[in-house]
Amino acid sequence: MMRRMASLPSGRVAKWVVLALWTALLVPALLLAGQLGDVEENDNSAWLPGNAESTKVVDRAEKFQPADTLPAIVIYDRPEGITPADMTKARADAEAFKGIKNVVGQAQGPVKAQDGKAIQTVVQVHKDKTGWEGIGKVVDAMNKVGEENVNGLGFHVTGPAGYASDSIKAFSGGGGLTTITASVVVVILLFTYRSPLLPLLPLLTVGSALVTSEAVIYLLAKNAGLTVNKQTSFILTVLVFGAATDYALLLTSRYREELRRHEDRHEAMAEALRRSSPAIIASAATVAVSLMLLMLATLNSTQGLGPACAIGILVGLLAMVTLMPALLVICGHWIFWPVKPSYGSAGATKEGFWTRVGTAVSGRPRMVWIGTALVLGVMAIGVFGLKADGLSNKDQFTNKPQMAVGEEIQSRHFPAGSGDPIYVVAEAASAEQVKTVLSGVPGVADVSTPMIKDGEAIMLGELKDAPSSTAAMRTVEQARTAVHRIEGADAQVGGNAAIVLDTQEAAARDSKVIIPIVLVMVFVILALLLRAIVAPLLLMATVVLSFGAALGVSSLMFHHVFHFAGAEASFPLLTFVFLVALGIDYNIFLVTRVREVTLLHGTRRGALMGLSTTGGVITSAGLVLAGTFAAMASLPLVFAAELGFAVAFGVLLDTTIVRSVLVTALTLDVGRWMWWPSKLFRHHDDPRPLVGEPELEPALRGM
Repeated sequence: MMRRMASLPSGRVAKWVVLALWTALLVPALLLAGQLGDVEENDNSAWLPGNAESTKVVDRAEKFQPADTLPAIVIYDRPEGITPADMTKARADAEAFKGIKNVVGQAQGPVKAQDGKAIQTVVQVHKDKTGWEGIGKVVDAMNKVGEENVNGLGFHVTGPAGYASDSIKAFSGGGGLTTITASVVVVILLFTYRSPLLPLLPLLTVGSALVTSEAVIYLLAKNAGLTVNKQTSFILTVLVFGAATDYALLLTSRYREELRRHEDRHEAMAEALRRSSPAIIASAATVAVSLMLLMLATLNSTQGLGPACAIGILVGLLAMVTLMPALLVICGHWIFWPVKPSYGSAGATKEGFWTRVGTAVSGRPRMVWIGTALVLGVMAIGVFGLKADGLSNKDQFTNKPQMAVGEEIQSRHFPAGSGDPIYVVAEAASAEQVKTVLSGVPGVADVSTPMIKDGEAIMLGELKDAPSSTAAMRTVEQARTAVHRIEGADAQVGGNAAIVLDTQEAAARDSKVIIPIVLVMVFVILALLLRAIVAPLLLMATVVLSFGAALGVSSLMFHHVFHFAGAEASFPLLTFVFLVALGIDYNIFLVTRVREVTLLHGTRRGALMGLSTTGGVITSAGLVLAGTFAAMASLPLVFAAELGFAVAFGVLLDTTIVRSVLVTALTLDVGRWMWWPSKLFRHHDDPRPLVGEPELEPALRGM
């Protein structure tokens, strides 16, 4: 049955049917994928679960003010002192802002700083269905007004609206990210295949998979409540390009081998699919299941990222076992030009690089794996220095956008939290008591007079520190502790500072819950694939060690080389899921081949032959995936740069050291016990496996 199913995409007629079906599918997919941006939710409050205190405050505060507004804090500054003309301009600008679409309510200010060197005006911006993109247009219009007739007066828009505007501009590089990612893939494939034509097929297939994935995600976001944002979009692009291209490399490598053993290319592809599909499907299943487990997260952003990226992986898998084989067979041998594999030609040779690596490792495998594990353990020590407790708004960019400059100027001349207060909602009968208690919280600079409506009261607390700072988080915690003690008040604290705090706490909870479950599920998949217990346990241990080493080195690089202020609270969880799931991929590619050879030649010879035959393609796959994640650094966002670096470094570490050296050395040392308790465990090995033995070359060709 497997043989018949595998032969379908490569059939003489079926290949054209597959191509026609994918062509018909792409017509509506292109239309739907283009609308994905319309259903994105990029504001922080949309990412939180409904039971977060800040989310409840948003719901309760709707009766007092629209829930879909953000403050835009306008800052003017003149180092030598504000002039009367400057104040006149600020007042005129405040009136002009009212004429901008989606600017609502009455502006607060302009207010002159006590030191006489700056002016502040706070304007409320309505967030319509266009989300952050609409806010970006409002801020652009405000900039156009404010930058007229400045006469040396500094002008900046900061606060939540300024952050939203600069963020959407940073994310707008998504189109450029796709181009850069595709370029990276093409370059690596050119070096891998040494053919100017062959890389076009994986690129075409991956592009089809990405568009189809985006169409499916759009339908789920629109009709099934799936939460997606710009972060989801750029991670999806990188993941689909990287993982699907890996599957293409594995399939094409096996197809090239089979072309040397079959005169008919249709038969060669059917055999290549039959032999490579178990590893590809197991790999995709591991990644997809790991990503789907993110649905257990409380953060809506992380919860939505899981199924969205899992869809990308599964659609990529479908494309690589249907469209890619059909295209390869349709194109024929000439697609490999100038080095076309011919029937009866030689395949792998014992002089290959990975054969020599295997020879070196096989000399003293126990010393090799112990030494490698110790080195990785030392690298992992850097994890203890990782600061993954969130980033302030201004620290989330690798450059210095307008809002960051404006926030620095604001903090020099005004209370850092002015214009973006915390909101406290309570029962009307307890309003004055809540105000008194809130005024006594150390980090609160001022509390407004309570507004009362329908039995409830709301008051605004101005913070002494920037709302996204660590100090502001402590103030929110202290404020909550204080007002929660008031009996019968039902007081709750919200606002942007509270949203950031709730996001950090939810992300920390998600990591503690999801990481152990991911480990268990990946182990189960490996155990079912390999029909063993020891091998999955050892493979899991190597991947976790590799993850720790990658995170440790990344932490040192972030702090001492890139000088980032820290990392987002969700960074460890996402890095873990990507590195563990994708790292297991390469172990699956290797160990399934080792198991296949073990049936004929024993575990120790299987380890060496598996490394020799898969070393090149797995290294190429690792380079592709690392390159695609490294392309995330093209976005001027600290989160993208950190996630891209950590995953890229981890993948390279896994493919060049962990998989080739550590796993091979462990397999050689453990021997047939790798397969315990399966029947393969009872297959005895030759105690002296040597790569240079004369029967190895025919064995390699027969695999």
